Amino acid sequence: MSLLIAGSIATDHLMTFGGKFADSLVVEQLDKLSVSFLVEDLEIRRGGVAPNMCFGLGRLGLKPVLVGAAGEDFADYRSWLERHGVDCSHVRISDSRHTARFVCTTDSTMAQFASFYPGAMAEARLIELEPIVAEVGEPEYVLIGADDPDGMLRHTEECRQRGYPFIADPSQQLAFGEGDLIRQLIDGATILFSNEYESHMIEKKTGWSAEEILSRVGTQVTTLGAEGVQILRASQPTITLPAAKNVTALEPTGVGDAFRAGFLAAIAWGVGLERAAQVGCVLAAYVVETVGTQEYTFTAEQFLARVDESYGPEAASNVAPHLTAIS
Repeated sequence: MSLLIAGSIATDHLMTFGGKFADSLVVEQLDKLSVSFLVEDLEIRRGGVAPNMCFGLGRLGLKPVLVGAAGEDFADYRSWLERHGVDCSHVRISDSRHTARFVCTTDSTMAQFASFYPGAMAEARLIELEPIVAEVGEPEYVLIGADDPDGMLRHTEECRQRGYPFIADPSQQLAFGEGDLIRQLIDGATILFSNEYESHMIEKKTGWSAEEILSRVGTQVTTLGAEGVQILRASQPTITLPAAKNVTALEPTGVGDAFRAGFLAAIAWGVGLERAAQVGCVLAAYVVETVGTQEYTFTAEQFLARVDESYGPEAASNVAPHLTAIS
């Protein structure tokens, strides 16, 4: 069985502003907004939702398959991911566009202004899943993350047609997608990922109630930031878990991707939804404590200690047998 992770491939240009954006914004004049912020530093990091998730899965000992489109400037990034256990052999390389770029400034309150250049990401719509599956085997899941909207739709429709279990994670594309697109992307998903704000946006744009959304997906996983995570299933008790303990937040970019990676790794291990959320929260803690989305490191012993610290010895004992592949 394989785990296919489809989504944007990008580099992140991350800047830090020492003040508060809110101090420079005049609510009555937002229609004439023109502001500039003197940033304190610039970090150029590897990013994109799909490689971020793949990196996290690789750090936990899995061998995810990256599905997406990049430019010819992807060579160094490919080498990095492959060194960390990611199968990049099915990435489409554009002959005319650069790899996508995410440019983000974060202020002292963790508020962010961001821009995204899609570049080669637009060619994700040209990728067919079936030839990939023919080489890597039937997928346990196909996660369809934020990407070229036509590519996301194509992958979702192909999963339905071919019977591949898929995970809907539209995230950043929710702000731009219309209700019809969002309905098509989430209907029939085995798992729907979103944060709390995105879950309300899904309801508003689709016109579906929370109950109707839940009836159309197998499991709805909603991250709640520092408050943890909530897991909903039709006719099942709600699972609500706190975030990992003793986290020193430094930079939030990529935290959601890390949570998803940890969650999916634990699902692949077969340890259940509660443990999956706990593993996701611990992996997310490593990212929020680091500048960049793929700069964190840990040993199996360190990871297990954080699981124990946050969720107790029983959780740690359930997870421990699956961490032997961590280098």
